[in-house]
Amino acid sequence: MIVWINGAFGAGKTTTARELIELIPNSTLFDPEVIGGALNHLLPPKHLTEVGDFQDLPIWRRLVIDTAAALLAELGGTLVVPMTLLRQEYRDEIFGGLAARRITVQHVLLAPAETILRERIAGREIPPDLPDGEIRVRQWSYDHIEPYRAALASWLTADAYPVDNSGLTPYETAARIAEAVGSGTVPVCDIVQTPEPTAETLASGVLLFDEQDRVLLVDPTYKAGWEFPGGVVERGEAPARAGMREVAEETGIHLDDVPQLLVVDWERPSPPGYGGLRLLYDGGRLDSAEAERVLLPGPELRDWRFVTEEEAADLLPPVRYERLRWALRARERGAALYLEAGVPRP
Repeated sequence: MIVWINGAFGAGKTTTARELIELIPNSTLFDPEVIGGALNHLLPPKHLTEVGDFQDLPIWRRLVIDTAAALLAELGGTLVVPMTLLRQEYRDEIFGGLAARRITVQHVLLAPAETILRERIAGREIPPDLPDGEIRVRQWSYDHIEPYRAALASWLTADAYPVDNSGLTPYETAARIAEAVGSGTVPVCDIVQTPEPTAETLASGVLLFDEQDRVLLVDPTYKAGWEFPGGVVERGEAPARAGMREVAEETGIHLDDVPQLLVVDWERPSPPGYGGLRLLYDGGRLDSAEAERVLLPGPELRDWRFVTEEEAADLLPPVRYERLRWALRARERGAALYLEAGVPRP
């Protein structure tokens, strides 16, 4: 299990986490800041300068997931993780990756009053060996107050268990968290647990269209990026039926007819992914009433929208967009296509 302590920079996450591991039996502190520090030595400087925050590096998010899983496999018990996460898609990617490894996350938010937060930032100790540290570190913290406000207004308070530590010491804050965790007051994060594949997979996606012939794309909570409704075909399951099941689970839309196959696409392995066969089906056109029944929010979807082919190019990864592009051509011609990595083959 993981107790993830979130909050603005200066909220007291790290000092609280140090106290918390003394109160939760068999617990270990894991600070993802060490991953960012390691990447400073591992990645080329030019690559690092292209991002404003190491959280924007996909490798950082992947290493946080892998390191947390490795620590729990090695040590067991509870991992206490003090780390600010203000972008919902990063929270979903990391917590979804942990859920895929059957690791539950209890998400706690330290939420002191903003006046207290600013006082703590102003009084924060800065390492003397950090060049221009006082200016840079304090300004970094102040600059992230506005993104923190935005996250509070949009998703953070609904997602995490809040603890107002305005008038609490780190020990008192940790004691309150330990009590809430022990009593079950802090709920386990509602992230879909999709096990990571260990070999090539067969997956079915379904294209659904609105009355303007725009295609439905969804933004899953359990992985990064936009997708078609669909998922991995389970053992002994017919691929088209798997697509229908996934549409119902993700969107709440139940298809009456078995969808028609549009493309079969072989996706080449791209470590850590294994690739495999990807099928796309034509689920037909939804009327406005059906489209309004799409379930959101929920454990599977963060967002959904109907888009044109041109708009999809800005949302989908290139190989997924090519799959969609050829699926739309197949729909126009009334004949299925075979692709390899998004490229049609005879």
